[in-house]
Amino acid sequence: MIDKKKILIVDDIPKNIQILGNLLSGINFQIAYAQSGEQALEVIKHQDFDLILLDIMMPGINGFEVCKKLKNNKKTKEIPIIFLTAKADMESIIKGFEAGGQDYITKPFNSAELIARVNTHLLIREQKQTLTELNQNLESKVKERTRQLEEAYKRLNNLEKAKTDFLAIISHELRTPVNGLIGLTSLFEQTDLTSEQKEYLEYLNEVSDRLKRFSEIALLITQLKVKKNKTDLLPTAVKYMVESVVEDFEEKSKNEKLKIELHNVSDNVMIKAASDLISQAINLILSNCEKFGKHESPIELTVKASEENVKISCIDDGPGFKKDALDSIFELFANGDLSHYEGAGLSLAAVKLIMEMHEGDLKVENRKNKNGACVTMIFPRIKNIKIQDH
Repeated sequence: MIDKKKILIVDDIPKNIQILGNLLSGINFQIAYAQSGEQALEVIKHQDFDLILLDIMMPGINGFEVCKKLKNNKKTKEIPIIFLTAKADMESIIKGFEAGGQDYITKPFNSAELIARVNTHLLIREQKQTLTELNQNLESKVKERTRQLEEAYKRLNNLEKAKTDFLAIISHELRTPVNGLIGLTSLFEQTDLTSEQKEYLEYLNEVSDRLKRFSEIALLITQLKVKKNKTDLLPTAVKYMVESVVEDFEEKSKNEKLKIELHNVSDNVMIKAASDLISQAINLILSNCEKFGKHESPIELTVKASEENVKISCIDDGPGFKKDALDSIFELFANGDLSHYEGAGLSLAAVKLIMEMHEGDLKVENRKNKNGACVTMIFPRIKNIKIQDH
């Protein structure tokens, strides 16, 4: 069963009410009547209407005043009002619209015109109600989605905190026994050992170094996540920093084949940096190059400066990365290419965090038409300082 639209006719002349009632009830509208403004306001308190046909010139409260009261009421302000008036002058028409009316029909009225205008405003009201319901549903969905996102964000933060706490615990728990293990191996090296024992000791040293390196990287990542962007960045000469890292790295390296070539390192290239962190980052990248490179050719460390940025690139001749490893290379605890991933995942994740603190970027890619990988640290250049192009 289709609900009939409810229309209130307000007119102080009974004949007008009768004509309008007969016309509208005949096309399946439900009609109510009021013969004064006061009576109309009272009827509306007890019944909801879809449209009001309102006479202007009535004794007591006129149509303009009734319209204003209805439009000022939250419950009735959306009901469309069509004025019925014998006054077709522009001043009366404007006054009716200013009072909040949607339309007007002059007396005597044309039946077809009246029905057309009534149907038009009922359709507009229905569409507005539909739109309001859609908006309310949308708001409800947005609130629910926002709540879900907030919960997901909270879970993500908890997961991130759990990762950080885990790394901190692992780092702490490893450091003491690893240091003890390194101390013991040092003592063993000072004693007479068989060739087989020396082989075992060499392997033990290698494992100890790996555990120590993991512990140090885990601690670094934990510190970076806690500090985030709180580190002070100072103007730093790239040449001095890079040369210092390379010299120290070559001195400590146990690989006799290892060679590092520096390219394009100019005296006047400067970046804003926490030099200790950038030195650690370069050291971590060089360690990966040392671990995975074949060393048939030197590790290339190149500095390139432009007006926009400064790039420090490290290139090795190892096997490079598989595609799935490149897709998740900066993620902690991600699965990757074991042939060029072991020990690299945490290292590059730490370097990525360091670069984010410097508002820079880290790019990892395989070399084109050659074996090996290229890891590039990209820094924004310091403004107003002359930089030599390479």
